[in-house]
Amino acid sequence: MDNITDVSITFSEVRIQVPWGYISGRWYGDQNERPILALHGWQDNCGTFAKLAPLIAPYRSLLCIDLPGHGHSSHLPAGILYHNIEYVRVILRVMQTYKWEKVSLMGHSMGGSVCFHFAAFCPDRVDMVISLDIIKNVYWPTSVVPTLLAHVTEKALSDNERLLNASESSEPPSYTFKQCETLLYEGSQKSVELENCKFILERNISKSELYPDKYYFSRDGRVKYLLEFNPNTGMALEMAKRICKKTIPYLVIKGGESTNPSAKASELDEYMLANNKNFESYMYPMGTHHLHLNNAKPVAQKIIGFLQKHDNEASKVVQSKI
Repeated sequence: MDNITDVSITFSEVRIQVPWGYISGRWYGDQNERPILALHGWQDNCGTFAKLAPLIAPYRSLLCIDLPGHGHSSHLPAGILYHNIEYVRVILRVMQTYKWEKVSLMGHSMGGSVCFHFAAFCPDRVDMVISLDIIKNVYWPTSVVPTLLAHVTEKALSDNERLLNASESSEPPSYTFKQCETLLYEGSQKSVELENCKFILERNISKSELYPDKYYFSRDGRVKYLLEFNPNTGMALEMAKRICKKTIPYLVIKGGESTNPSAKASELDEYMLANNKNFESYMYPMGTHHLHLNNAKPVAQKIIGFLQKHDNEASKVVQSKI
């Protein structure tokens, strides 16, 4: 697979109806087969897979979605607190829409953590997981959890009040596109290379109606204070047992230069490696936290090799379309 090259793979924009609006996404490749469902990281969107998905789609199609509050997907109603378990339920909503009995998952960062949760909760409904840079988010030290939860709860309340009181003509701060690139680049701790920021910004900003040639960040600001069910090591290992018992094929690709604390090797990594014969973990030495966007080709090579070994479901016909 050393000769893997960029390919021209078209995608279709999709909208999946949910009670509060819709979930948007891009379907890459054959829509007559069940795709890999791909989930992005915190405050990103499905544009994070814009360079990786076309390389994988000839081997297996992908449905890359914007999680609620991100990208082009509907925001949750005012007054509602964002929670990662709602993102776990999004997987079920997509499965119900397309009538999938099983799901193949790929996730980056927070999306990878959501995939881990779903695989642990519903191991009989998952046939593989591909996780980029982390297995699950790190658990905060017990000593800081009450303070953290208090801060998130209060900020979420004040943000909801601001949203409810905002006038129709109000607009968030606006920037030039170049400024948006710089803000994303620095906000990601330089994890997203500057030339790749455009792929995420495409679904992360909207054109200002007040200032020509400027844009504002259109993701829901409330996702900054997303509340997490984030099991500590003991519970995470119990969850991992459910995955390992089913020997679910599980691939983790980490960036050697990632500064994300969740990317560090942990007892969870060791347990998965020791107890699941189908668990594989690789380190791309030059990769940052967004290695799948900055280094799409080598990451695609690992994923395609994994699919060729474990993917027995690639030809399943989608039984229902939206």
